[in-house]
Amino acid sequence: METVYLGIIIFLFLLAIFDLVVGVSNDAVNFLNSAIGAKAASFRTIIIIAAIGIFFGATLSNGMMDIARHGIFRPEAFYFNELMYIFLAVMITDVVLLDVFNTLGMPTSTTVSMVFELLGGTFALALVKITMGPEGLTFAELLNTEKALTVILAIFLSVAVAFTFGALVQFLSRIIFTFSYKSRLKWIIGVFGGVAVTAIIYFMLIKGVKDASFMTEEYKAWMHDNTGLIVGCCLVFFTVFMQVLYWMKVNVFKMIVLLGTFALAMAFAGNDLVNFVGVPLAGWASYTDFVANGNGDATGFLMGSLNGPAKTPFIFLLLSGMIMVVALITSKKAHNVIRTSVDLSRQDEGDEMFGSSAIARSLVRFFTNMNNSLLHIIPENVKSWLNSRFNKDEAIIENGAAFDLVRASVNLVLAGLLIALGTSLKLPLSTTYVAFMVAMGTSLADRAWGRESAVFRVTGVMSVIGGWFITAGAAFIICFLVTLVMYYGGVVAMLLMIGVAVVLLIKSNLSYRKKMQKEKADDVFRHLITSRDKTEVWLLLRRHVQDNLVKVLDFAENTYMKMTEGFIREDLKSLRKAVSMTNDEKDILKKERRKGMLGMRRIDRNIAIEKNTWFHLGCNSSEQMMYCLKRMCDPCKEHVDNNFNPMTEEAVEEFLPIRNQLVALLQRTRNIIASGSYDVTDAILVEAENFKNCLAGLNKLQIERLQEEESSVKLSLVYLNLLQESQELLNIMRHMLCASRKFQG
Repeated sequence: METVYLGIIIFLFLLAIFDLVVGVSNDAVNFLNSAIGAKAASFRTIIIIAAIGIFFGATLSNGMMDIARHGIFRPEAFYFNELMYIFLAVMITDVVLLDVFNTLGMPTSTTVSMVFELLGGTFALALVKITMGPEGLTFAELLNTEKALTVILAIFLSVAVAFTFGALVQFLSRIIFTFSYKSRLKWIIGVFGGVAVTAIIYFMLIKGVKDASFMTEEYKAWMHDNTGLIVGCCLVFFTVFMQVLYWMKVNVFKMIVLLGTFALAMAFAGNDLVNFVGVPLAGWASYTDFVANGNGDATGFLMGSLNGPAKTPFIFLLLSGMIMVVALITSKKAHNVIRTSVDLSRQDEGDEMFGSSAIARSLVRFFTNMNNSLLHIIPENVKSWLNSRFNKDEAIIENGAAFDLVRASVNLVLAGLLIALGTSLKLPLSTTYVAFMVAMGTSLADRAWGRESAVFRVTGVMSVIGGWFITAGAAFIICFLVTLVMYYGGVVAMLLMIGVAVVLLIKSNLSYRKKMQKEKADDVFRHLITSRDKTEVWLLLRRHVQDNLVKVLDFAENTYMKMTEGFIREDLKSLRKAVSMTNDEKDILKKERRKGMLGMRRIDRNIAIEKNTWFHLGCNSSEQMMYCLKRMCDPCKEHVDNNFNPMTEEAVEEFLPIRNQLVALLQRTRNIIASGSYDVTDAILVEAENFKNCLAGLNKLQIERLQEEESSVKLSLVYLNLLQESQELLNIMRHMLCASRKFQG
């Protein structure tokens, strides 16, 4: 039996490796968001600095490993085999849950997931032991509910505190520096830099180095007794040092951002490492104790030894640090999660990927009305002065950046201070929640949430916060069920759960690759809204519009074929799918038109005026094409769904050549727009106009058939509608081709 449990321990460590990868992918947003969003350095430099911080944080990791040993359950009340069920269920649930969030591009808390997984697994076996066991144990003797309540409190506390302080501090910082901050740095940059760097050093001492593995009790006592002296000396030294650096033409803000990135990465690795490897290490400690003292009785050996302090071998910390660094450098999902956070805090309007929700619309309307009421109270001279301090037209933002260095500095310094303050006051602030909500608060204070984007940003923030609560609930429920299945199913159930986890992870990664292939076109738009070069923006906008028209024509061709085949063959499934796809495509086109409008606002004014008509004609043609397809799809689906008479063989033979010719015209038009070569455009336009006569002839022939008594009125009406809308489809195609030629020319 020991061999079976050794295999479980080995698998736990394999899952730990994967957990490190998916965990870093998700939590990378905590420390990379500000530096990448402000383009404080090249992406490679930022990653190197963060990687060094992660490596040091992991290898100097503190004693947080105890949370996986006795933070949630009372180990002295559980047998060895029971803890193996809990540990395996926790790791299986954790890697699958975090991978799902990474695939969705949603940041979540690895601390919350681990704690609630442990709580779910422990609660499952606690119920079993209380209802079936002869020991007469109580919940208080089996699990520690205080930790779970602490984490729940952390969710509310972190969200409210971080968002409020983020908005307040950024508001004051912007009043001091304004968006044109470079002209106001002469004397205040030294003080700001000194305070910022001192705050970061304090954060590193409190949250990073203080509890490192090499720190002795004497060093900790000395640091505690001399914290004020250390902070005071750092403040004086770094104030002078930063002022000197400014005189030497060094960008102090960039230094603050990069140092803050290092500090947060170090603290993340040091404190959150337990979320990834704490459970496997607890399992390893349990196994070694069982082998030494258990006498082979897994069901009768209590695990009170886990109440002792964790002694993590340095080799595990070193290997963990190396894996986390590799994961940070190579993970594409980490970039996806970072993009979500950056886009939600972007100074300019972005693609607003989350859309809008009813709750967000209500909140925005409420606060807009409240803001309008306040504006009536504030004196005009005060409003004018504030507007001058928040003049976004003066914003100094690096090419390709989402916001400026002032906001990035505030994000990192304030996040570090709040986490350090929460630690010193023993308040359970979550690193993920603090970092994300500070970024949201500062973007609100910077007036990045304008009337055109506020509802989308609020929806996005609510989606992320909702995901945090879902993490807790899903972690608890899934781990609860998995633990019960393994407890009653034994080794067979454990192997089955392992297989299910592997299959889910493989499917998740395959679907993520497909998703990334579909989203490659969005890369053009991301460059479009971040570039400050108007010439580059114009080239990117042309490509964006071209790609969208090509996609619309591809969709129209495929849907027209699917719909007509479904109608002829009475394939209800194909017709339903065509209707559903058309509805979805209409929503996509609305978003794409909005993206194009953002691009039109960023190009040279003269070009925008010249190309505006053709841009909107192309957009209108795309939308009209969807409405045209829908007007064809709905009657055909309803006709087949009601089991009315099918098309006659005579009508099918007449229609198919015409249908194929129309599809061929759509294909040729698509190829012209895709290639950007419009030499044969006039010939296509003439051919399409002449082809309408063929459709008109079929239309006239069907009207004549309608006079015959044996003809089906219902079928004739649907067929006539199909012919009429096919003519309209040709008209729209011609307008689209003309618009594309004029816009690209």
